[in-house]
Amino acid sequence: MPMPYTDTLPKLTQKISISQTSMAPPSSTTIITTTILFLITFSLLATISTAQLDEDCNGRWIHIRNLPSKFNLQLLSNCSSFFPLFPDFCPYLSNHGLGPKTHSDSHSWYRTNPHLLELYFHRRLLEYPCLSQSPLDSNAIFLPYYSSLDSLRYLYGPDYNSSHLHGLDLYSFLQSDDPEIWRRNNGHDHFLIMASTSWDYSQPLPSYEDEERLWGTSFLMLPEFFNLTVLSLESRAWPWQEQAIPHPTSFHPSSVAFLDSWISRVRRSRRSTLMLFAGGGGTSTSGNPNVRRSIREECGVSQNSSLFDGTRFQKLCEIVDCSNGICEHDPIRYMKPMLQASFCLQPPGETPARRSTFDGILAGCIPVFFEDQSAKSQYQWHLPTTEFDEFSVTIPKEDVVFKGLKVVDVLMGIPKAEARRMREKVMELIPRIMYRKHGSSLGLRAKKDAFDIAIEGTLQRIKDRLKDVSTAG
Repeated sequence: MPMPYTDTLPKLTQKISISQTSMAPPSSTTIITTTILFLITFSLLATISTAQLDEDCNGRWIHIRNLPSKFNLQLLSNCSSFFPLFPDFCPYLSNHGLGPKTHSDSHSWYRTNPHLLELYFHRRLLEYPCLSQSPLDSNAIFLPYYSSLDSLRYLYGPDYNSSHLHGLDLYSFLQSDDPEIWRRNNGHDHFLIMASTSWDYSQPLPSYEDEERLWGTSFLMLPEFFNLTVLSLESRAWPWQEQAIPHPTSFHPSSVAFLDSWISRVRRSRRSTLMLFAGGGGTSTSGNPNVRRSIREECGVSQNSSLFDGTRFQKLCEIVDCSNGICEHDPIRYMKPMLQASFCLQPPGETPARRSTFDGILAGCIPVFFEDQSAKSQYQWHLPTTEFDEFSVTIPKEDVVFKGLKVVDVLMGIPKAEARRMREKVMELIPRIMYRKHGSSLGLRAKKDAFDIAIEGTLQRIKDRLKDVSTAG
């Protein structure tokens, strides 16, 4: 059995202490607090003995690579460096990346910034029961590299014209510091988190020095990382190494009681609105037709009318305008309307997937998709494709935009009993798509959340990949 991770604690705590010293500018109080909490985390881990580790760690051992702090904790000190080009995320560093509570009496709701999912995963892995000190005896190796935060200097900072170099510093370190760890499986057993869409990191490598750069970086196009498993908020359709995981919502319960209480509220909610769209876009009357514009036009007509099927709905359609990011850290804006809606429309925007998909599921609002790439072909680990039609509706966007199909007509055609069954299925998904609070109760830890499912999927993917490589070799 691999040596448990606790034997490396002195070295790790020393590293965090050094990071704290280097991250102490006057404007970084929140960052220092976060760093101290990391220190406490490692101290808590030191109390875990080998006897307390799950016996069921066979095939589940993970080693956390000890990276220099410039790849993770020091990046937090840049939380306001790119404002106003990129929003200041310093206020959202608290609670290990969950952000501040929505209000002082809240037990489970936080103002979560999705770009800090890398910090959250790092924290959650520290309480993973099958951590190993030995990388050579582990089944997977986690790189605690805050890739999306490091990308900011290439997207908004002084390294803009060098965006194709994003990630090469990390690769150089992996090749120079105990290189056998990487070379043993040529990186096939390594994984990291990318708290953004993969499209932002898949720009072609320049063919000549002065070639004009497109938006984004080229991290995922670097041959050096082709074997790496990358968990991102949205994946592209073809590269094997990418896997989409749920966008973090604002709901992070710490006990079964808080989770069950929320699900009970979702079940009791009266669905007085047929369909809801929470988002931006689609307001321009110029440019090419698109599904968001069609939805807004249909809702504009429907908002002034009611269709009473008995006492089924008071409103056919509601729009929660989330333009300019006003909803991102304010879940109250959209969660209450979602609780009152039967169906939540999830049209693609700049990219196919949306955080709103997971907010809607959390509210028990049946998702309505307009293309498979929005969820079905991306989030297979968390939203089983074999059951997809049991908890969602799919309406081809071409039929809405070019053939005049009315979304209202499709949804009104779904029998009441079937919609009720679909909602029950949606509520069954809530534990799978939420990220529970770190340090949760043992009861809640027994339920698999989005993090647990992502780790299970990663371990299986790496196992299958290593088997394929071994067979091919």
